[in-house]
Amino acid sequence: MASDNKSCFTTAPGFCPDCGSILPLLGERGGIKCYTCKREWNSEVFGDMGMTHTIFFNTKHTYASSVSVKEGEDSEDDAEGPIVERQCPQCQNDKMSYATLQLRSADEGQTVFYTCTKCKFKETENS
Repeated sequence: MASDNKSCFTTAPGFCPDCGSILPLLGERGGIKCYTCKREWNSEVFGDMGMTHTIFFNTKHTYASSVSVKEGEDSEDDAEGPIVERQCPQCQNDKMSYATLQLRSADEGQTVFYTCTKCKFKETENS
């Protein structure tokens, strides 16, 4: 690693002082190596920058509610996404929620996941 942090010009923290490229995040071992010019820098190249991150978990919480749903009725509040008119093959309910993901290659269609709002039956469709 370079013992000095002298550079050709002055840049904003987080950018390589030699070539101006954005620097990779500071790793556990200390030094930072520029992706472009391969010069190594000490952590001071980030100045007083701080890094924060937030982790969002996909958990579904159950809360007490003043609205009761009788058994067998569908509840749009428990839907796992937008609701469409689609008949459930298991209970014949006419409302299902859906979510889409790109699981196959980019030149192929997306996969649609449907969930019945009444019986929670799940099915997929490759579009």
